[in-house]
Amino acid sequence: MAHKAPGKSDREGISLIQLLRMFPDDAAAEKWFADKIWPDGPYCPHCGSFEVQSNIKHKSMTHRCRDCPDRPMFSLKTGNVMQGTKLGYQTWAIAIYLVTTNLKGVSSMKLHRDLEITQKSAWHLAHRLREAHKAGKPLFNGPVEADETYVGGKETNKHSHKKLKAGRGAVGKAAVAGIRDRATGRVVAKVVEKTDAMTLQGFVTDHTVEGATVYTDDASAYKGIDRPHEAVRHSVGEYVRDQAHTNGLESFWAPLKRAHKGTFHKMSPKHLNRYVDEFSGRHNVRSRDTADQMGQMAAGMVGKRLRYNDLIAHTGLASGANPAA
Repeated sequence: MAHKAPGKSDREGISLIQLLRMFPDDAAAEKWFADKIWPDGPYCPHCGSFEVQSNIKHKSMTHRCRDCPDRPMFSLKTGNVMQGTKLGYQTWAIAIYLVTTNLKGVSSMKLHRDLEITQKSAWHLAHRLREAHKAGKPLFNGPVEADETYVGGKETNKHSHKKLKAGRGAVGKAAVAGIRDRATGRVVAKVVEKTDAMTLQGFVTDHTVEGATVYTDDASAYKGIDRPHEAVRHSVGEYVRDQAHTNGLESFWAPLKRAHKGTFHKMSPKHLNRYVDEFSGRHNVRSRDTADQMGQMAAGMVGKRLRYNDLIAHTGLASGANPAA
């Protein structure tokens, strides 16, 4: 019997029972990954050649390229975010399911408990899966909604020695700019250093075709943008005027902010873009069946890598320290 995913009556989900049947062991999970990463058969991650030798005798490598001059060995994990991992394929597959089906994200502590791995490994695993969500640079035909929000802890909740004492509202928070295409429902968002006209207008024009209608609130940064533009006056309590509103994008911000408060409790500014990529990626495939969502994440792993030492660089964390969720 098909399992319907929550929130979308026409979307087929995967129950925990079905998940365990799909991935009873590493061999089954490895075959699933091979279908997603190598849909046309194994190929060399270095040169792209399909002229490869399979089932070589090596403790961790499974293939060898016949076309590369030095005939390098490789495996299904080479050339993607799984490279260098000691975690099994079953662990990775179940992690993908958990990240895909939890709309407010999954903390590293929950992954640590559910997958029976260390919290440090779970934190690294979660960030590598966020890297898989990273997409290219979509160009929207419009109409689009553009808005910005601020992510971070409230000043009133901070210890006195951490309070900036510089005002209210966005003080001490990171700014995130976003665009939502109304035709497709797709969202693109990223952390921005400033919310001035040059930054926000540049972000919008970089992701829209010329002539695309842009709907925003009445923030002064959007005035004079090189696109057909309408704004609603949030400052005087106006939130919808005919087609002018940013409600779709506001709905996207909501789970991101709830996740910050209820799931992760802290999103480091250094890593915030990855969290934004995760929520954008999950939002953009929300209408698909769970199996398709998982498959797309697995395919998105290719060509990306995130080493642990690169992840903790410049954070002040010792190599053995456990980072936050």
